[in-house]
Amino acid sequence: MKITDIKTHIMQVPLVRPFRISLGVITHAVSCLVEMETDSGITGYGEGSPGPLITGENLEGTVASIRVLREKLIGMDPRDIEAVYTVMNRSIAYAGAAKAAIDIACHDIMGKAWGLPLYKVLGGLSNSIETDMTVGIDEPEVMAARAKAHVEAGFNVIKTKVGADITCDLARVKAIREAVGGDVKIRLDANQGWHAKEAVALLDRLNEYDIELVEQPVPRYDFEGLKYVTSHSSVPVMADESCWDSKDALKLVSERAVDYINIKLMKCGGLYEAKKIVNIAEAAGVEVMLGCMAEESGIAINAAAALGAALKNITRADLDASFSLSQLPYEGGFTVENTRHLILSEEPGLGLKGLREEMLQ
Repeated sequence: MKITDIKTHIMQVPLVRPFRISLGVITHAVSCLVEMETDSGITGYGEGSPGPLITGENLEGTVASIRVLREKLIGMDPRDIEAVYTVMNRSIAYAGAAKAAIDIACHDIMGKAWGLPLYKVLGGLSNSIETDMTVGIDEPEVMAARAKAHVEAGFNVIKTKVGADITCDLARVKAIREAVGGDVKIRLDANQGWHAKEAVALLDRLNEYDIELVEQPVPRYDFEGLKYVTSHSSVPVMADESCWDSKDALKLVSERAVDYINIKLMKCGGLYEAKKIVNIAEAAGVEVMLGCMAEESGIAINAAAALGAALKNITRADLDASFSLSQLPYEGGFTVENTRHLILSEEPGLGLKGLREEMLQ
C-alpha cells in the first residue's frame, strides 16, 4: 500500500459561544482536515488544529507544513508509522498540528486495512471513555449557571478555567461548587496564569471547595515552579503546556514535578508520540489525561478518544470540544451515551463516513 495523495481542506465553524481562558478568547473551531489517499482505494482522515493560544502555531503554517510533508510522504506505506515519523521529523522540526493530521490519517488507514476499529488497533481495553465538561472564564454567576446546566445534562466532572484574576478565581470556584453540590468533581485549569508561590497560596484557599486537581498553574517553561507547586500544594498538579512530547514527559516524571500529565495530540504530533508519553508516565506511576484544543472539529477527538479507551493508564479525559460546535464537518465517528460517555465506532479505523464538503474551504 502506498500514499498517492494528501488533500487539505480548511474548516472554520463558530463555537456555540465565545470561550475565554487566561490566555485569550476563542470564537471558532479552525482546522486543516486531510484526506490521505492510497493506491489500495483506502482513504484516511486526519485533522491538524493549531490552537495558537496554546501552541503558538497558526492555520496558515499548519496547511503549509502539511503540503511540505505531502511531497515527502507520497509513495510511502502509511502503515509504516515509524518510517513516516522519521521522514516527518527530518523534514520539519516541530509543527505538532501538521504531524498530528498526518498521524491520525495513517492510523485511520491502519484500522481500515486491518478491518479493526482504531481503539482495538491501539490497545482495545474498552470501547468508551468518559469526558468532563469545561466552563470558560466569565462572571461567577454565569459560570455557576453553566456548570449547573452541564451537571443537570448528565456530566459529573466540571473543569473550570481560572487564572485571569485571583480574587475573581476564588469567587468563580465558590459559585460553581455551590451550584453543582458536593458530589460533582471540579478540576481547575489556570493555563499558565499564576506564579508558583501565589499558586500555592491560592490553591490552599480554593481547596476549601474540594478540588480534584489543577492543570498548568504556572508558565510552561517554569519547570522549577511547577515542581514547587506540586511539592507544596494541597491540590494535585497536572502538566499540560509543560508537556509537549515524550522528552518533556520523561523530565517531568523523573523529577517528580507533577502528579498527572495531560496529553493533547496537537501538541505532541499525534497518536504515535502520545503512546510514548503514556508509556513513560505509566512506568513512573503517573496517570494521564487526554485533552483537546477548543478549535478542534472532532476528527482528532475521535482519535484521542480511541487512544483513551484503549489504554488503562489514561484515567481521565477532557474531550468536550465538539459539544461546543454549532455543527460538525464530518459524518460518523463516536456516539454519545448518557451525555458524557463517548462510545467508539465499531467500524474500521475512526469510523468516519466522510467529510461534509459544503463546510470545507
